[in-house]
Amino acid sequence: MRMTSRIQSSSRVPLLQVTKVAFASVLAWIVAQLLLPTELPIFAAIAALLVVQPSVNQTLGRAIERTVGVIAGVIVATVIAQLFGSAEWIILITIVVAIFIGWALRLTPASANQIPITAMLVLALGTTTPGYAVERSIETLIGAVIGFIVTISIAPPVLLAPAQESVSALGTELAATIDRLADALEAPMRPAQLEELLLNARLLRPMQAKANEAVKEGRESLAFNPRRSRLGGAVEAEATLLARLSPLVNRVIGMTRALRDHYDDSLSEEPTVHAIAAELKRAAHDLRLLTEPDAAAPGEAEVRPEPPALTAPLVIATPHPEHWILIGSLMEDLRRVREEIVGD
Repeated sequence: MRMTSRIQSSSRVPLLQVTKVAFASVLAWIVAQLLLPTELPIFAAIAALLVVQPSVNQTLGRAIERTVGVIAGVIVATVIAQLFGSAEWIILITIVVAIFIGWALRLTPASANQIPITAMLVLALGTTTPGYAVERSIETLIGAVIGFIVTISIAPPVLLAPAQESVSALGTELAATIDRLADALEAPMRPAQLEELLLNARLLRPMQAKANEAVKEGRESLAFNPRRSRLGGAVEAEATLLARLSPLVNRVIGMTRALRDHYDDSLSEEPTVHAIAAELKRAAHDLRLLTEPDAAAPGEAEVRPEPPALTAPLVIATPHPEHWILIGSLMEDLRRVREEIVGD
């Protein structure tokens, strides 16, 4: 591991976001100088720098956290200073008390850490600077408000593309996994191939988690966002599609595990197994059309094939006694897969 990996991110923050942070910090400094009798309104600039986040909702949350932390810190410091003065040991005691107050109130880390910082600065500098506590609170409020205004005014992002990409990738891999399962039913498989098949199927879970997180972030980016009315429907469409795909993840992994656990070399000789494989391939094709309407499976025509799986009864020959449990399980899971794909 390179030393730089501990301090460098794998990707850069978007340039627009960095520009917004810089602009908000400078603007907060200027506004605080105009409104307050202070030459160096550093706390306004710091508040703006910390408040500006990628989404409007995150920015509002950070603004509230910082403001609450500053006000609580000022109150703690003022009360302790009035009771015990501002000696050096009092400052240390105040820091400890402020830390435990944040813990007792179950505040977020941002608010909890801000309380002892503010209390320490108020006691250290406030005794020699009249009105320091009040000015610091107002400065912080100015910085937080400026940060929020800048975030909501300059291209507030809607994280639609990451949600679309993650959900589409999940659907594509689900279809590929179903195709691999169909191929495994039609030809003899070695134990190592069956293990690889199950391993690839289980990789659907981290993809599902990534898609869930991307949709969650997409919804969060819409909160208090002026572009919500225009793009909110697209984000919700991805959430709806993900809700249809999520049960398929469990279903397909279960089908693959059942095949791995109950497989034997004579399975491919069962006529019903080949019929199930054909239905699985139709389901995979329809799933691709659901997640990527303009895409079909490689080598397939750009039209829907025969009717959806299981709309017409399958002729199921009596299977070998060692295969009937697996075949019955695959048939039931296939029925449920089709229901999720067609939306029944």
